[in-house]
Amino acid sequence: MKKQSFIQVLKFTLFSISAGVIQAASFALMNEKLHMKYWPAYLISLLLSIIWNFTFNRRFTFKSAANVPVAMMKLIGFYIVFTPVSTYLGHVAEGSGINEYIVLAVTMISNFALEFLFSKLVIYRNQENTLESKKKQ
Repeated sequence: MKKQSFIQVLKFTLFSISAGVIQAASFALMNEKLHMKYWPAYLISLLLSIIWNFTFNRRFTFKSAANVPVAMMKLIGFYIVFTPVSTYLGHVAEGSGINEYIVLAVTMISNFALEFLFSKLVIYRNQENTLESKKKQ
């Protein structure tokens, strides 16, 4: 069980890193090239990373056959709380002179930890490793 949990954390971490690269790169593009304000650039880049991370973690990390729309609605519930709080705090931090990339990094690390816990304990609770059994039917 501990080995399975370690592998799960490792997979979630690797997929989150790839989602983080997508988020950071798209944020940098919008910030540096399109000169967007912090909050719209952050929101768009966050949405791109959410879609990427959800898709891969559902399939490969949690191996869940859970109803995709239901699982996505649970994740949207998480982001209904996380997004306004992180957007507001990021806007305040950036407005007080903290570098926008430091703000983004702190926000991304917080998102990583909180989303893993929410996914494990809420979204895929009692539905992990159900993908293989569904395929066999």
